Amino acid sequence: MSDRRAGATFTEGSVGRHLLRLGSYITMGSLSMNFARLVEAVYLGWIGTEALAALGFAFPVTITLFAFAGGIGTGASSVIARSLGSGDGERAALLVTHAQLLVLVVGSVIGLLGFWYAEMVITALGATGQVREMAAEYLTVYMLGFPLFMLSMVGSTLLRATGRAASPGIVMTTGSVLQMAFGPVLIFGWFGLPALGIAGAAWAYVLSRVFSVSIYLALLVRARMIRRSMKGFWQSFVAIVHVGGPATASGLIQPVSMLIITRLLAAHGHEVVAGYNVAMRVETMVHMVLWGASSSVGPFVGQNWGAGQFQRARQALSLSNRFCLAWGLVTFVVLFLGGDYFVRLIDDNETVGAVARMFFLIVPLSIGFMGLMQVASTCFNALGRPAPPLIIALLRTFVMYVPIAILANWVWGYPGIFAATALTNVVMGTIAWDWNRRTMRMGSSLSTRERVQMSG
Repeated sequence: MSDRRAGATFTEGSVGRHLLRLGSYITMGSLSMNFARLVEAVYLGWIGTEALAALGFAFPVTITLFAFAGGIGTGASSVIARSLGSGDGERAALLVTHAQLLVLVVGSVIGLLGFWYAEMVITALGATGQVREMAAEYLTVYMLGFPLFMLSMVGSTLLRATGRAASPGIVMTTGSVLQMAFGPVLIFGWFGLPALGIAGAAWAYVLSRVFSVSIYLALLVRARMIRRSMKGFWQSFVAIVHVGGPATASGLIQPVSMLIITRLLAAHGHEVVAGYNVAMRVETMVHMVLWGASSSVGPFVGQNWGAGQFQRARQALSLSNRFCLAWGLVTFVVLFLGGDYFVRLIDDNETVGAVARMFFLIVPLSIGFMGLMQVASTCFNALGRPAPPLIIALLRTFVMYVPIAILANWVWGYPGIFAATALTNVVMGTIAWDWNRRTMRMGSSLSTRERVQMSG
């Protein structure tokens, strides 16, 4: 079946095949993006540990920005998938159009604010001296390209919601290849260009987003999902924000915890921050498989819920959860055995390596449970129920993770922070799984009117 013919046909055919198709292309695109980030770290590692530390201080800020794109994309995807599942293609097209306009406005405002206050934020995180200057230099350029980044992220989400599984992954992969190609040219000044250092890494990312945005818009136009109309914009705005607002808030909570954790690690020295940053980038590579699995649940559950195919939605949830636990075990084995090798490719600093090895010994054990939490949050949003993911995020960060991390850091130092991460993932993953399972059972037994009221 072609990507174009797939359309809104997640309501028919093999559940496992649909999830595999969705998840594999999402994973391909996500892996390529994170591999590009890993290669970016390799390039900057050649400059020195200070550049890696600067990237470590910038990382929580870029993750925070990701929450805005993810929130709007989640809100739009939820409404679009359910609209297609119920057979309302025209409303879905208007939602796609209005979501893009909303993203452009929000992205431009955030980009300008970030451009003006980048150095202030980095200073508040505890960066000093040359590391602070380099981190601010990177973020200043990154913020200029943020509207493009936001458009490309939401564009990929909207294409998946309309049933087009392959296109987003292919475009993401191509954009990542371009980023890796531009990186050394701009960082080190190849082919007669000036060497821009760490700012060159940010410019490589921005230029690659120009390509991605252009292709996504062309694909949406080709799929006839763009309308030259503002008709119903307010209704679209309310529908998107109903899910997207809480989803953005949920997404922002995790970066808040990362900002706090980075501040705690900074007290142990810039090399510890660099080690944490490198370990996170390596771990994220294998974690992206889980992210792909959890992301595939959203459009699939949304379309089947809108069509009243509840058993298919529950089957998708069960398959995804089992996969997350299995892949979590694989992740631990891979990083325990080979993580140190990948770290040394980036930086051979002894402290950086020791921090990364400690991270790989503790955190990957809990990755499967983090996947359960992601699947549950994605499923709740697909059903039009954004409150549970927000509650889960609040409980995870402010009730468990941050308090335990502060205490564990005081008692055991930075290894205690890693232990707090693993413990929180296991407990909250279990809670999220059980809550989502109960909600799916209850929702499928309700009448159509009651389900509409439940989803807002």
